[in-house]
Amino acid sequence: MDDHIRKALLAGSWYPASSRELQRRIEEYAGSVSMPALSEKDDLLAVITPHAGLSYSGRVAAAAWTFAARAAPDAIILIGISHRQPFRGATVYGGAGYESPLGVLPVDRELAGLLLDRGDVDLISRGFDERNPENSIELQVPFIQILLPGLSFVPVTVGSQDPRVCDAVASAIIASVKRENRKVLVAASSDFSHFHRYDGAVKMDLATLDFIKKMDAPGLHDAIERGASEACGYGPIRIAMTVAEAWGCNSVQVLQYENSGDVTGDRSGVVGYAAVALMKSAEQELKNRELSEDEENELINIARESIGHALAGRKFSANQAMGERLREPRGAFVTLKQRGTLRGCIGYIHPVKPLCKTVADAARAAAFDDPRFASLTPEEFENMDIEISVLEPLRKISTIDEIEPGRHGLYITRGSRSGLLLPQVARDHRWDTITFLEETCIKAGLPPDSWRDSDTEIYLFCARVIGKGR
Repeated sequence: MDDHIRKALLAGSWYPASSRELQRRIEEYAGSVSMPALSEKDDLLAVITPHAGLSYSGRVAAAAWTFAARAAPDAIILIGISHRQPFRGATVYGGAGYESPLGVLPVDRELAGLLLDRGDVDLISRGFDERNPENSIELQVPFIQILLPGLSFVPVTVGSQDPRVCDAVASAIIASVKRENRKVLVAASSDFSHFHRYDGAVKMDLATLDFIKKMDAPGLHDAIERGASEACGYGPIRIAMTVAEAWGCNSVQVLQYENSGDVTGDRSGVVGYAAVALMKSAEQELKNRELSEDEENELINIARESIGHALAGRKFSANQAMGERLREPRGAFVTLKQRGTLRGCIGYIHPVKPLCKTVADAARAAAFDDPRFASLTPEEFENMDIEISVLEPLRKISTIDEIEPGRHGLYITRGSRSGLLLPQVARDHRWDTITFLEETCIKAGLPPDSWRDSDTEIYLFCARVIGKGR
């Protein structure tokens, strides 16, 4: 790698040569887009952004980069294509930066070096012919400079978009980026359909977006090959999808879609533009963990059969439980009630065993091992209500303002003492936050105000309640 700076070859044609006018236009576009919410728990992994002239696709590109700015990445790997200068494989730009009327966007040489160190990958450490006015990367540079100031990037250009090359680039990124150390965003530069009539272009682009939303990269490639979809940068899109999937993508959001006909009014032959976010969404992760009605009923049956087998002196195994989610490690509590009165409650705070086994063991323990009650009798079992609380992971709090009684359960620990109260306990007693904290301390065998001590750790969690009392 050298100290060469790539010149802004398209300034004055594809976008303004005046830094003031360029900044005004991009800020105007960014101010006009409507963005979905992005929680601090969400992890934006990749974006797809168009690369036509600023007047045509600027608003859509601004949507992608405005959303990216909300995620506050540490660096960007920007993947483009070579429209005019074909070559085999892919290249990492070997210079120090890309110039625009706004100055120089520096290359992250450390990250670029990590990509190039992948000896099993067909990446070429060279730049393009400096006379080649390639727009797929250059058009993104001003957006990064204005909307994500201070960041560096790694420009990667794909010369041949066959799956082998794309998958090799994706593998290099996955192997090089340790997300626990750096928050790196992958950006794929691509327009969508080219020069079809408006209605046909929209239909084709929506089909392309559907493949992306389903994270079906092979399906998109097949559709491209058949002519059912079009995207000039389908290679970068495939790379972004592959990397995002490896990083845990569970949510794809189309931030903005339009085509050149929406801008110019000429619908006779349009080019499609889309801004897409590929994310690891905390909310979606919770939804993916939600149990179906059949799975919930199965858990109730497991709890009841576990107790019934124990009363009959027989062993019970929940290993045959159907449903993948029932075999995932989850924490859970089983609560037994008789005519609305507590008769036993025991569970596992941490996900140490499959949920089906957690419920089976907790049910048996609640019936026979809760020290507050005598062992359950067969007569009591006939009229026993069973309630199961499936726990989400515990989260340590930094302020009690994070606690929502009725929605959150609490786990408090200090030294060798600990106590847990489920969310429904606070709801049923209509406790406020302070009372909930005090009662949890008492449950732990601590003075009620122990939650105020600096050596007391407070955790909250959510729980899905199944059965009576849900």
